[in-house]
Amino acid sequence: MIQTVKLLKKETVANSTMAFHWEKPAGFEFTAGQFGDITIINPRETDDEGNIRAFSFASAPYEANLVMATRMRDTAFKRVLKDLPTGTEVKLDAPYGDFKLHKTETTPAVFVIGGIGITPVRSIIAEATHEHLPHKITLLYSNKTPADAAFTEDLEGFGKENPNFTFVPVYTSVSETEWNGERGDIHAGILRKYVSNVAAPIYYLAGPGGMVKAVRHMLVETGANEDNIRTEEFSGY
Repeated sequence: MIQTVKLLKKETVANSTMAFHWEKPAGFEFTAGQFGDITIINPRETDDEGNIRAFSFASAPYEANLVMATRMRDTAFKRVLKDLPTGTEVKLDAPYGDFKLHKTETTPAVFVIGGIGITPVRSIIAEATHEHLPHKITLLYSNKTPADAAFTEDLEGFGKENPNFTFVPVYTSVSETEWNGERGDIHAGILRKYVSNVAAPIYYLAGPGGMVKAVRHMLVETGANEDNIRTEEFSGY
């Protein structure tokens, strides 16, 4: 369904990463993890990629506004988006997508996420926390440095509020003196440290295509059920 939504606020949420808060249309419903297409109306510039982009909702259905976040590349669309004044209206075609939490509450969920792939996951975990869902949820969230990681404060807050949620930040470009948590690529050793039975969960992978493919291979090699791996690739951001 295509509707017009108004920009309420924009903010920087990590290195080269901005979040855009849109007014939620009356009666608009979506499931945590879904996405929508944003069309900029009469942009001041455009290019071969056009003036439409798909963005996951980082906000949860219970939250008052619709929030989307993206890495900011030097493209016509992103330049126009970055400079949109508060109050600007865009077209929203939504909701779409099946990247959402499974219904079987006794089956654990493990999210292995890279970079801006966190957007739909923030929505899912926020909703699970708000609804007091009994799912056991583990999030392994990979970024180069803490400054590159969006929504860390929110995720830490959900970890404190939700006893069923375990948040594990992983950084690939920090030294031992800079960070005493998990470092380097997410490998089988890190997975086994936080997931006692690797074959049991449903896995959700989101992030750059190369990272998603590598993690899928690692999971299968480590004993995960390939039929229980769900993916969302974030390319060209």
